[in-house]
Amino acid sequence: MSWLIVGTVPREDFPLYQGPCALSAGFLHLEGLAAPVARGTPALLATACLASRILGSDAPETLLVGDTGRGAGSLRIYRHLFERIDDLPAFLLVFHYLQPDVDWHNRIYWKLEERSRRPLLVADAGYMYVAKMSGFASAYDLFTPDVGEMAFLADETAPHPFYTRGFLLQEEERVPELILRAYQHENAARHLLVKGRCDRVASKDGVLETICEPDVEAMEPIGGTGDSLTGLVAALLAAGFPMLKACALAARINRMMGLLANPTPASSIADLLHYLPKAMEQVLSV
Repeated sequence: MSWLIVGTVPREDFPLYQGPCALSAGFLHLEGLAAPVARGTPALLATACLASRILGSDAPETLLVGDTGRGAGSLRIYRHLFERIDDLPAFLLVFHYLQPDVDWHNRIYWKLEERSRRPLLVADAGYMYVAKMSGFASAYDLFTPDVGEMAFLADETAPHPFYTRGFLLQEEERVPELILRAYQHENAARHLLVKGRCDRVASKDGVLETICEPDVEAMEPIGGTGDSLTGLVAALLAAGFPMLKACALAARINRMMGLLANPTPASSIADLLHYLPKAMEQVLSV
């Protein structure tokens, strides 16, 4: 099944690239280009590429460009998507770090709606923000927020995460309440995989499953472990797993990977990915 991961690399000199990906020695290899696997979209993409290979399913295509936060690269991505919307994969689109631009988001969204078969839509990070800001959050199939991002989705008045109200920094125990608020105001996708000390799979019916084990505290400060979770659920969806099962399995695999790696706060996501094959084997064989 064809699918595409869209995002940015934190380098101004990284050109617009659409094509296949490969993972080797801690780097993504993209037909002559290379990007270190540290965090962000490269971490998501590396996880998805490796997980797809382990599952024996189609690897994703990727659409990447350099953007260090100024937005010029993200604008190139938006234009590229809009101009080539009919050539995009039919099954699954995964959107990650892009500078939010409501106008461009809406142009792309409406063109996707015109297709005879709309792909599954998954959003995390900046694209999840713009999906909520646009008012079309409920049209997406999956958001993968962390607890702070969940607070933004729950705040019906916040136009941007910077303006989220006081419950942004509240304890994680409030996540079920935040999920309920997000759905009440139609600011959540059809499904949520909320990343935290416990990961929660949810829909408009509330929290459907809570995954707390294995609990590996050292994973908390390691950049990219939330991105790897999104990469895992995307790979499982692309391999044909149903949404709720893909979310729960992804959470368990991500945690098992951390347990097997026995990381320290100095570990990188690239270090953890060495243990992904064993983690998938253990979780999927149960």
